[in-house]
Amino acid sequence: MRDAERAGAVGTTGATGAVGSTGPAAATAPAGLAAGGDEAADGPWGDGLIARRVTEATAAEQAAAALEARSGGAQAVTPLAYDGNLRSRLDALRELVGLSRARLDSRALAEAGRVLDEAAARRRLSGQHTVVAIAGATGSGKSQLFNTLAGVTISETGVRRPTTSAPIACSWSDGAAGLIDRLGIPGRLRRRPVQSAEAEAQLRGLVLVDLPDHDSAAVEHREQVDRVLALVDAVIWVVDPEKYADAVLHERYLRPLAGHAEVMFVVLNQVDRLPGEAADMVLDDLRRLLDEDGIALGEYGEPGATVLALSALTGDGVPELRELLGAFVAERGAAARRVAADVDAAGWRLRPVYATSRRTGLSEEARDEFSDRLADAVGATAAGEAAERAWLRNANRACGTPWLRLWRWYQDRRDPPTGRMDARTQADEEATARQRVEQAVRSVSERASAGLPAPWAQAVREAAVRGAQGLPEALDELSARTGLPPGRPPRPGWWPVAVLAQASMTILQVVGGLWLVGQIAGVMAPNLGVPVLLMVAGIVGGPLVEWSCRMAARGPARRYGHEAERRLREAAAGCGRARVLDPVAAELLRYREVREQYGRVMGTEALVR
Repeated sequence: MRDAERAGAVGTTGATGAVGSTGPAAATAPAGLAAGGDEAADGPWGDGLIARRVTEATAAEQAAAALEARSGGAQAVTPLAYDGNLRSRLDALRELVGLSRARLDSRALAEAGRVLDEAAARRRLSGQHTVVAIAGATGSGKSQLFNTLAGVTISETGVRRPTTSAPIACSWSDGAAGLIDRLGIPGRLRRRPVQSAEAEAQLRGLVLVDLPDHDSAAVEHREQVDRVLALVDAVIWVVDPEKYADAVLHERYLRPLAGHAEVMFVVLNQVDRLPGEAADMVLDDLRRLLDEDGIALGEYGEPGATVLALSALTGDGVPELRELLGAFVAERGAAARRVAADVDAAGWRLRPVYATSRRTGLSEEARDEFSDRLADAVGATAAGEAAERAWLRNANRACGTPWLRLWRWYQDRRDPPTGRMDARTQADEEATARQRVEQAVRSVSERASAGLPAPWAQAVREAAVRGAQGLPEALDELSARTGLPPGRPPRPGWWPVAVLAQASMTILQVVGGLWLVGQIAGVMAPNLGVPVLLMVAGIVGGPLVEWSCRMAARGPARRYGHEAERRLREAAAGCGRARVLDPVAAELLRYREVREQYGRVMGTEALVR
């Protein structure tokens, strides 16, 4: 409670000092106090202490509003403009998040969504201002540096720790109210620096924010630091000779923000406490630590963090920092660079769920193997062989000798099939076929998901499993519908000639036999040579015609069997493609799309295709 009162008191003093003897502001403050007092007295608050605090806050906010409008009205705000490359990357990140919502956990996309929201919010605000936060550990002198840059005591300093309990903003020009509102800094904690023509021209457009200590014992102070650091355009890290190598600073802040080096200043403060060349040695060691953190240093004209030493107490090095800050703010590019760095950081966090080091997808070999396994499951090869046998059997029936066909008919009537063994075999075959289908689906899903990041591999496997539901039944129905066509196989053009030849051989046997019977009965004159010759010709010619027809039928029968096998294979492949391969291919296509968008986000096409 005492800290809040002290902060409010200091804030009021700072505001008065900032405006000096400016007439409108000085006239507005008492009116605000009076109005605030009346509202507090008439409102629900009965505690005089609470009413007094509300009065002070209202007066400070009204004073800040008067300062904002002291030039005769609110300054027109020019929104921030992103260049084409950054807009393209943001669009790609937005598309990436949209395509991934159904595949990735919301926590994985939370950071990317936050970056998009903050980029959109920053774009709507002033592009003529640069928000720079001063952050540091307890006792580093950041508040003293903040006051030195402002030219007036705004932020409280002292030996009591923590000293700064809430962020304080100081703006060098009008039009930054929206930016400060975005940081959640109330009007009572907004200040203006000492107005001098040189300082105002040098730092025009700067909004400087003094943060609480990042290593404060108060949890709410650290939370405020983390919240504001995620929203500012740039940050000045203030370190001192005693804590510049603090593990908390490097591991919690500097190392995770290594990609933001271009919008980062690292200031070694209190060099007046170091004798001789000790300041240079400490500064070199600080550069070494920053390099180990992965922070690029802006030396020799290269982009990176600015590192320098100064003393906020004596003013040594402060003009150099002021000059660097002025040039940095004048570029009007810090906000866009900060957003680009945030996009980079979000992209690197998402890299494990998008990038892969190997070629992914479903090869033609894997597709063909899957189709072959389904064809085996439905018995395409056996169906082709059965069709070939059926064609040959039909040829034998049409071209075989009558006596052989009678014998086969007699054998079939004598030993009819019972069907018991066939039924048991059919059940075993159905179980084996189902196992083959399941193994085929499992194999193709594993090959399709190989090398994919875990979420997309899981999506591919789930698509394959969904498609496999009901696949064995569909293949059974397909096999029954696409198997051997009803009726007899088609006959080639030479079959009538073969049938006629076989009939002629039979007629020769019958004529020869009747001739011999007539001679035996004495009806005909004895002449054994001709009837015997006719019978021998018929007996020998019949099997010879049958054997010739069988040889001639092998080619058409084989083609007929291959055609039946092909139809069943194509039908099984089509069923598997529609139920399994197409859903798997759709998931792979979605992954390819998001991977391309991820390449645009990261600004590289080096991803494996």
